[in-house]
Amino acid sequence: MEQLKDVFAGNLIRLRTDAGITQAQLAETLNYSDKSVSKWERADGMPDLVVAKAIADHFGVTVDWLLTSHDAWDGKTAKIRYSPSMITGVCLVGIWTLAILLFLILHWAMDILVWLVFLCAVPVSLITLLVLNSVWRRERYHLLIVSLLVVSLFGLVYFILNSHVEDLWSLIFLWIPTQLVVFLSFRIRKKKT
Repeated sequence: MEQLKDVFAGNLIRLRTDAGITQAQLAETLNYSDKSVSKWERADGMPDLVVAKAIADHFGVTVDWLLTSHDAWDGKTAKIRYSPSMITGVCLVGIWTLAILLFLILHWAMDILVWLVFLCAVPVSLITLLVLNSVWRRERYHLLIVSLLVVSLFGLVYFILNSHVEDLWSLIFLWIPTQLVVFLSFRIRKKKT
């Protein structure tokens, strides 16, 4: 068992350092403390199978790879990892670049200013952020993102129907229960039976 802990620790250290992330960043991804990750890397313990599977999935390897000695290591890990923050940033900058491009095309081609393009880019950005956070299991930000998405959609509806909606309070009265539904839906938890 001690040898298995040492093998797992060595493989975990190799994967984490090759990915360029800290113990705290890995712990946050796994919803564990950095002390647990440190303990695993010191070979003082091992995670349970569910966490080992999450670690393997995070680094794009198998649990078997984590538990197998790689003494004849050829300098490569199973996969090259990319920074989730950089990927998210590139996606969001791309969305806003497309919004600016569409705005300029409409301005040059039709000689009109369509500021609504930028208002539409806000919910598109938030949906993209929500999807990417789901992919990288950063659930703690989901409530904030969905709440901002609801606000941006109501704002978009208000600006689109600005000439038809004379009473802003009617939208606010609809927005409040919608936000309440969002908040309460994030409070739903499974109960152990």
